[in-house]
Amino acid sequence: MLEVAGLELLPPAPLFLAFVLAGLALNFVPGADMAYVVASSAKSGARAGIAAALGIAAGALVHTFLAVAGISALIASSPVMFDALKWLGGAYLIYLAVQLVRERRSPVASPRVAGSAGAIFRGGALVNILNPKVALFFVAFLPQFVDPDAQSRTVQLLALAIWFNAVGTVVNCGVAIAAAGAARSAQRIPWLGIVARWFAAAAFVALAIRLFLSQPLARRAVTG
Repeated sequence: MLEVAGLELLPPAPLFLAFVLAGLALNFVPGADMAYVVASSAKSGARAGIAAALGIAAGALVHTFLAVAGISALIASSPVMFDALKWLGGAYLIYLAVQLVRERRSPVASPRVAGSAGAIFRGGALVNILNPKVALFFVAFLPQFVDPDAQSRTVQLLALAIWFNAVGTVVNCGVAIAAAGAARSAQRIPWLGIVARWFAAAAFVALAIRLFLSQPLARRAVTG
């Protein structure tokens, strides 16, 4: 398909279409990234949610270049590195849950942003970077859609990762705007905001537990 300097950036049309559809479906699956965007938007408005989405995109770019460098494959296959990252990531998600529970102000759509956009951006990046399942995704999912006959499989992997990240960022920004709108409507029902805050905290804890229970590729191969 698309070529630059003789290098095919994208796989053949049928394979690329399959990648687009599969990637779009995955981008809509709720996870730690989307939960962080929703929580940021509900708490501080659409701008905060978009800052969170951009931070997540920055974290995904880090994973992209780690995948191209082969480091993601090492993390996914090394039990020690995988476990270290998943415990850090899970602990950070629990920390976010505690912060939500301890929040004393109105938990939804406050006129004042809780924390700077920069802090929310950095939080989004950390949520993504500290999730070893993202590294596992880049190792297990993206290579399936790289043309085996491509002149440079690395370049094509990089192009697909950037495409996936761009679409995911658009989806997360849409989720941020929708969540902020829903939070504004919920302001008229005070108790609903408290329920939403505890629900978001519970979601972060559940995602942390799910992360704690995840396994690297090497351990999966042994237990499977």
